[in-house]
Amino acid sequence: MSTLFTQTRIGNMVLKNRFIRSATWENMATEDGHMTDKLYAIYKELAQGEIGLIVTGYANIVQEEKPNAGMMGMYNDSFIEGYQKLTKLVHDNGAKIAMQLAYGGTKTTYNLGERVIYAPSEVCEIGTQTLGKAMTLDEINYIVDAFAQASLRAQKSGFDCVEIHAAHSYLINQFLSPYYNQRQDEYGGSLENRMRFLIEIYAAVRALVGDDYPILVKLTASDFFEGGLTFSETRIICKKLEAIGVDAIIISGNIHGKANNMISDSFDGHCIQPEGYFREYGKVISDELELPIITVGGLTDINAIEEIADNTNIQYFALSRPLLSEPHLIKRWKEGDRAPAECETCSKCRTKRGNFCIVNKQRKKIIANF
Repeated sequence: MSTLFTQTRIGNMVLKNRFIRSATWENMATEDGHMTDKLYAIYKELAQGEIGLIVTGYANIVQEEKPNAGMMGMYNDSFIEGYQKLTKLVHDNGAKIAMQLAYGGTKTTYNLGERVIYAPSEVCEIGTQTLGKAMTLDEINYIVDAFAQASLRAQKSGFDCVEIHAAHSYLINQFLSPYYNQRQDEYGGSLENRMRFLIEIYAAVRALVGDDYPILVKLTASDFFEGGLTFSETRIICKKLEAIGVDAIIISGNIHGKANNMISDSFDGHCIQPEGYFREYGKVISDELELPIITVGGLTDINAIEEIADNTNIQYFALSRPLLSEPHLIKRWKEGDRAPAECETCSKCRTKRGNFCIVNKQRKKIIANF
């Protein structure tokens, strides 16, 4: 237990433990992406639950790109004041907070026909079948700058770091993937070219926020389908990110709604595990790099998390759905109640009134009273 609850550091950001609230889309922001009382209440409760670092739900970096309803925004300066209130609230309750920034791209079915959706190439997203517009060089530069400007706003808002979402078949992940990226220019073809978009985003962000501000990158371990990004390529990407100065990497996967059917299946020589879906992938990368590696997905048992911590070089453990069910889960574990999370991993937490647990009757009642 002591290893999980010792003070650690990502860059110059000091964390009181090794637990992270993984980015979770709450579907509770205003129509234009601003904070609401419900969101303030949710983040306050998470901070009081002894989590080390809270990562927000993903925020759109340009106003015209909104892949989901009720998501946070960070596309202009109007957000700074509301987020300053949020970060102060979290800090006053003992936690650190990161803003996750993303361009969702074609992994969406929301408001189709009302907006132009960028993609590396004209290839439909496998799950949604949404087709995007192949980006011009000017449009690539526009999105690179949008990530940088959004990161600077996050810094001005008091966020302790930013997380660049380069996983889950969103735009950056699609540039990395040979299935989605069929470009014939300097952004397509070889892995070096397919990495270029992500590397330029990181460089632009770093130029604005400075050398001392932590930047995290979320990557998919593998696309988990034929012709997509492979784990061997992800390992190369991770080494490149470490070399250019990224402060930590989150190893995730695009298996939403499919995890239970994929457990114990082997992909790229490693298996998806029932507790810690991507722990095998994270272990390999953590053995190869010096920077902190974060694993996310399927973590519900403190005993299993301790076993991963004791037997790998993975340093941080990110949870999402268990904290929808029990925002004070980490506090409970810290105080000695080691029962597994009450979360049933049923994915019924996406509702018309927002994303929250409806199985845990106590949580349902609390949310209803917000």
